[in-house]
Amino acid sequence: MILKFSLKLVTVTLEQANIPVEELFLNADAGFDSKEFRLCCEKKEMNANVCFNKRNGDTDRDKYFDQLLYNERYKIERTNA
Repeated sequence: MILKFSLKLVTVTLEQANIPVEELFLNADAGFDSKEFRLCCEKKEMNANVCFNKRNGDTDRDKYFDQLLYNERYKIERTNA
């Protein structure tokens, strides 16, 4: 529930700044890998580039995942730290 609220807050903020969220790539680590999170992104027409979480039992690996784009996430986190 908190994750859904946070995603909504981020998307509303971007939309208020006239930044469209459609087709936006959202990089996230395995902690965000849930059906609810992916569904929320899909409803906003966002591309969820989420690392797969082995513990959630979802074996559907047909979902989009770009490892090279995901690797760029670390550079951004390091810069923000």
